[in-house]
Order: sequence, then C-alpha cells, then structure tokens
Amino acid sequence: MKWTLPRLQPQRKDAPPGPGYKWIALSNTTLGVLIATIDSSIVIISLPAIFRGIGLDPLQPGNIGYLLWMILGYLLVSAVLVVVLGRLGDMFGRVRIYNLGFLVFACASVALSLDPFRAGAGALWLILWRIVQAVGGAMLTANSAAILTDAFPARQRGMALGINQITALAGQFLGLLVGGVLAAVDWRAVFWVSVPVSVTGTVWSYLSLRETSAGRPGRVDWFGNITFATGAGILLAGITYGIQPYGTSATGWGNPWVLAGLFGGGFLLLLFCFVETRVAEPMFHLALFKVRAFTAGNLAALLTSIARGGMQFMLIIWLQGIWLPLHGYAYEDTPLWAGMFMLPLTFGFLIAGPASGYLSDRFGARFFSTTGLVITAGAFLGLLALPVDFYYPAFAALLLLSGLGQGMFSAPNTSSVMGSVPPEYRGVASGMRATFQNSGNALSIGVFFSLMISGLASSMPSTLYSGLTAHGVPAATAHQAAALPPVSTLFATFLGENPVRHLLESGGALGHLTAAQRAALTGHTFFPRLVSGPFHHGLTIVFSVAAGMALVAALASALRGRHRADGTPPPHGGPPAPRTKGTAPWRKAPSS
Repeated sequence: MKWTLPRLQPQRKDAPPGPGYKWIALSNTTLGVLIATIDSSIVIISLPAIFRGIGLDPLQPGNIGYLLWMILGYLLVSAVLVVVLGRLGDMFGRVRIYNLGFLVFACASVALSLDPFRAGAGALWLILWRIVQAVGGAMLTANSAAILTDAFPARQRGMALGINQITALAGQFLGLLVGGVLAAVDWRAVFWVSVPVSVTGTVWSYLSLRETSAGRPGRVDWFGNITFATGAGILLAGITYGIQPYGTSATGWGNPWVLAGLFGGGFLLLLFCFVETRVAEPMFHLALFKVRAFTAGNLAALLTSIARGGMQFMLIIWLQGIWLPLHGYAYEDTPLWAGMFMLPLTFGFLIAGPASGYLSDRFGARFFSTTGLVITAGAFLGLLALPVDFYYPAFAALLLLSGLGQGMFSAPNTSSVMGSVPPEYRGVASGMRATFQNSGNALSIGVFFSLMISGLASSMPSTLYSGLTAHGVPAATAHQAAALPPVSTLFATFLGENPVRHLLESGGALGHLTAAQRAALTGHTFFPRLVSGPFHHGLTIVFSVAAGMALVAALASALRGRHRADGTPPPHGGPPAPRTKGTAPWRKAPSS
C-alpha cells in the first residue's frame, strides 16, 4: 500500500526557532531518555519487593520466566522497534513521534502502578504494560539524537549528544539506586515515580518542541518491518529461554524450541537484509554501512553495550550474593546497598561524557572513543584481578575508571555516527544506532548469564552438597538443594534472597538441626563463603570475555577514520548521496 503524505509543517508557523531553542531541545530530550533508561533498570533492583508484593516465589522454577520477561520484555521491545520508529520519525516528523512516545510512556506508567492482580496474573499485567511502556521509551530514544542533531550546529553537536547519551547510560545505573530506595517504601512506588515525570515531559514536549526539518513523504516498508521485528523478537526470545534449565542441563541451549528460535530468527534477519536491498524505500538503510564511521561506530557500540550490560548484572550478583552479606548486610537490604556501592560507575559517566563530547567537537571522535575503550578494557582486567572479598576503595576506583572510559567512548562515538549521515537519514540512523545499543543490553544477559552458569555448574553442586552435609543437613535434603539449577541460585542472590535459608525452610530441614547449625547455615557468611570459589571461576570467564569485547571495540573505533572538527567526514568516508526517486540511497542521481 502506498501512503502519500502531505509535506509536514512545523508545529508553529511563525518565525523559525531562535538560538535558545537548541537548549530547550537538549533539556527535554535528555529528560526523555533519562526516564526511559531509568525504567529499563529500575525493575531489576526492585524485583524482590515486586515479587513479594504480588505474591510470587522467586525460587520456584516456573516463576523464572516471569522474572526474565519482566526484565527482558522492555529491552527486547526497545531493541526491535527503535529502527522502525526512527524511520517513522523521518517520514512523519521526529518531534511528532517523540511527543507521542512521551504520551504512551505516561499512560503505561499509570497502568503499571495500578496492577489489580496477584501471582501469575499480576506478573503478566506488569509484563504487558512494561512492553507498552517500552514502545513509548523506544519512540523517545529513537528520535532524541536526531532532534538534537537537527537543533545543534556541528561545532556543538558532540557536546549536546554527549550530555544526552551519558544521561541515558547513567540512567541505567541511577535506576538501580532509585529502585532500591523506592522498593523499600512500596513496590508500587517503583512505577509511581515515572508518572509525574512522564506527564510533565509530555506537556512540555508538546508545548515547546518544534519540527526543524520537514518529514519526507514515503511508503512504509511493511515486509521489512515484519521480517525485522519478527526475526529480532524470535532471536532474542530464544536467547532469553536459553538461560533457563532444560532437562538435566543447566541451560536451555539444547532445547529444540530455543534452537528453532535462534535459527529461525537468524533466517528472518537474513531475509530482512535481502528485502532491504530490493525495496524502493527500505526502513533499514543498509547502504549507510558503506560509511566507515557509521559502521565502525555501531560495531563498537554493540560490543561495548554487551560488555557493559554483562558487567552490570555480574556486579549486582557479586555485591548482593557475596560481598555485602560477608560484610554484615542483611540479604533483604542488599539491593539498595548494591545500587549505592556502584555509584562510582555513574560518577565516571557523568564526568567524562560531557567533557569528551565537548573536546571531540574540537579534536575529533576517534582518539577519545578509542582511548575510552582501552581504559574500559583495563578496568575489566582490574576487576578480574580482585579477590571475591575485595577491598572496597580498590573496587570503587576500578568502577570509576570503567565509568570514565565508557563516558569517553559514548559521547564522541554517538556524535561521529550521527554526523556521518545526511540530514534526511538522521532519524533512521538514530534508530539503527539505538538498535545496536539496546540489542547489546538484551544480548548481554543471555551471553554473560550463560557464561556464569557454565562456570558455576561444574563445581557448585558438589560444593553446596559438601557444605550442607558438613553442617548436619540430611543427605537427601542436601542432594535436593545441590540439584537446584545454578540459574535459580543466581536469581536468588540477584533478588536479595538467602537461597540456603529458602531451600532448607521449604524442605523442612531446619527443624532437624541444632540452633548452632541453623544459625551457621542461615547467617550472612555461610553461602557467600561456600560459593566464592565457583563464583570467582565464573567471574574470570565473564570479565575475560568482556575485556576482549572492549579491545575489539577499540580496534573498530580506531578504524573509523578521521572526523573533521566541523562535523563533516573526509571524502573517503562520506555519507551516501541524497536519495532521488528511483535510485538507491547510496547511488548518485544520473547527470542530465
């Protein structure tokens, strides 16, 4: 079906935006991506309170799916839809789609805070509205960078995109702290906080933001949209279920349905790439990958996003499951304190992001992005060298170093990617960039949880069995506890639960033990000391892979080519020529 659209006019038809408009655009879009990214992580740290609030046992195997989809549903939708919504922003107006995103986000936030159900039905309500909320968040993130690129001149673009990007990344970690604080008040408060922010942002964006570039009439690439959304959704869903145990295996990578999802999703994405080279107006401009700065920047962003997401989850488990209990913190309090002890990472983002964005406007993106990734890889190696029961100042210094490195990379890289494409493709380029970043967040869970589970599966069952029987637990009960899939133990610590207390209470073994044995088994130190060896083995694998990804990303960043200080790429890395009717976007129109 061909959609012929009238030429879009700015929301206000008087004089063009004044010199102060760019700051309005920056503040509003920064608020939008901040609330969208805070909500992507706020649930992670709040899941213990949410599960207790709706009456779900986090260690029941059947409830692992609810837990995963409550986290991954938001990330999956964000990864799948940002390109589509960026393309729609190019066609219908970036501000128009952005404003609608704020409205959708606000409505979903209200619905989440009013969950009327309990148990499985309550979890499904939350998952459904989290997905709707993710649609609104994707509208915000897909178009915010394009709006800023339109509003700011090239000499200030890196600074503006740096503030926007670092705020988005910092929001992922601020969500951990905010979620921990609000969950201690009431689990519904986790969702209440989004309501006034999103409502205020909606009203403000509709009143203040204006279209500074007209939409381009065009056709919707329905086949491309369907194959991409279905393929990416099936692939990421397969990865999600691959984390869960299957039969006697610790993970589900041998599950026929998981394999079908992986291969089926991969096939549909290959079909999508073929379709995009054949349609007149594709949603995903593969020709943009001919631009070296665009390709190298997105590859580096994908690898960095995977490594960053894996680090975030592993640090939470490390703090909540081992370090904080060893230092006397109650399990139910560990989510809040884990968020607080990870604040140096956020500070690093906030310090380096705007500064590197400003400097990259003057001196180019390649040096700052590449150096930042090398620093990030060094921080991963430093974390690898720490003992499980570490000295906190050393840990905090490495987190600060990692935050500084990732901040140095993110802002210049975003500016380089967005500045390498012509203005008419900035919406779809912003969506493509966000797709790689959001896909990395979703992939990180599957990749690093699988690596950690593989590391734990080899030694944890025997270690747990020996430790329980040595403290008087009957062999049958100890065997039952040791047979629990490692993913359940990981999620228990992730949710601030003492898995040993939970297992022994559910099995009725506590009544057969002496008071001293019960105190030893259910205290703060038994489980952390028991699993520290297997956990450190898993951490070695995880951080080694993360460091390798950061170094490969640094190599990709170094190969992006030089970028001029005025924002224009060199001739050999220039963007595609503007598209004319009947020609592919990377081919010049025939001369007359």
